[in-house]
Amino acid sequence: MENVNKKGGMFQRFLDFVEKSGNKLPHPVTLFFLLAVLTLVASAILSAIGISVVHPGDQNEIIEVNNLLSKDGITYIFESMVDNFINFAPLGVVLTTMLGIGIAERSGLISAALRGFILAIPKSLITAGLVFAGIMSSLASDAGYVVLPPLGAVIFLALGRHPIAGLAAAFAGVSAGFSANLLLSGTDAMLAELSMDAAMMIDPAYVETMNVAMNYYFIAASVFVLTIVGWFVSDKIVEPRLGTYDSKYLNTDDSEDMHALNDLEKKGLLYAFISIIVSVLLVSLLVAFPFSPMRGDEGSYMDQIIQSPFMSSLVPIIAILFFIPGLVYGLVTKTIKGEKDVAHQLTDTMNTMGTIIVLAFTAGQFVAYFAESNIGMVIGVYGAELLESLNLKGIPLIIGFILVTAFINLFIGSASAKWAMMAPIFVPILMQLGYSPELTTMAYRIADSSTNIITPLMTYFAVIIAFANKYVKDIGVGTLISIMLPYSIFFLITWSIFLIGWMLLGLPLGPNAPIIYP
Repeated sequence: MENVNKKGGMFQRFLDFVEKSGNKLPHPVTLFFLLAVLTLVASAILSAIGISVVHPGDQNEIIEVNNLLSKDGITYIFESMVDNFINFAPLGVVLTTMLGIGIAERSGLISAALRGFILAIPKSLITAGLVFAGIMSSLASDAGYVVLPPLGAVIFLALGRHPIAGLAAAFAGVSAGFSANLLLSGTDAMLAELSMDAAMMIDPAYVETMNVAMNYYFIAASVFVLTIVGWFVSDKIVEPRLGTYDSKYLNTDDSEDMHALNDLEKKGLLYAFISIIVSVLLVSLLVAFPFSPMRGDEGSYMDQIIQSPFMSSLVPIIAILFFIPGLVYGLVTKTIKGEKDVAHQLTDTMNTMGTIIVLAFTAGQFVAYFAESNIGMVIGVYGAELLESLNLKGIPLIIGFILVTAFINLFIGSASAKWAMMAPIFVPILMQLGYSPELTTMAYRIADSSTNIITPLMTYFAVIIAFANKYVKDIGVGTLISIMLPYSIFFLITWSIFLIGWMLLGLPLGPNAPIIYP
């Protein structure tokens, strides 16, 4: 990236090396295609060698590397190609969410709201606010990846700061801080259930005391720790390294003019705000009462919310919550005069999605082939066996577990898939060494979140590159990794130290969730 400041010490030179090395790789679209081909070849070689492992959750099941260049494999490649594209997780999320955001953006709502926001709060708190919002966005599942990084870029650009720094701060919060929150989310329920199943192997009676809020105290406290760490990394490491942004690299003309809001814009914002309140109240009716149509049927009130159809429908709900105030603002300010304007603005929004769509095709094939080949599962089991063979105990064991999980996370993007594989191994082992399943789960979550932002196997990595490409033409994989690597390192180290301190103090990780297994 031509406008990056290359001054700095050893750490900055290391990041420069990462960037230069990574940027020698092809364009991301080509890179994912080559990775897909490499996966096919590797699957054939590893299958021919006879690489296999015993499934950690079922000793009678053998996991073998599937040869994707065999007769059945080639059939799979062609039969699954369309589905791999359509079912690539970020594609539907991005396009659906952007339909709502597109109206809010093109009607002028986002521009006016950002100017009002930026002019009203201390500029020194912008970065911290972005990181905090990113961390909290895990409540909305994957929608945070689509909404906040581009919003962070626009905010920083409006302030005369480097837009990639804003994008990076938001991305770090959304992804690296995914397992921290002030509220419980579907992730808590999903991982808790897997931990309970694994704990059943050792002590069925203990499982009766476990609950989905097993990590709540720690993840709530982590929000503030990670916000401070992300703020520091953004302002002291990432943005200084990026240097001053040169607008000649901007691919669009959407830099913000920071003039004060006029009366019509203020009126539009007022009506848009009212429409948001009304919309939120109406949406809440979908889940608020026992008879609500999108509320879960069983468990406590919190279980019925967390495990409800409502939580799995947050992407279209968020799109609607952007669409309605954007429409109201446009009608009030006359930027939308009829249904044709709405159709044109929606079409214009989709016209900007070309890079993401092409990336989704090649990245979707690679992710699908990698999962189908079982290579990631085999790597994960070997990594687990390596850690087990080291015979570590106490805090070194927890640190070793975090490091191994962080490494495995570079190859298996799905948090649930990894934990389904690792929980049956490590939950029983650590229980026998005197550590609770709740502690093992939290250590896993720290490692899983911290390295999300530096692996192309994370499904939204390609989407973030596409967003960044709007501000720096042809930004490479190496540049993005070098930008996000400081966040990954600092989050992993600080969060691990925070957990060790929590352990030494003997504080409960959540309600009825001790550190020590009795």
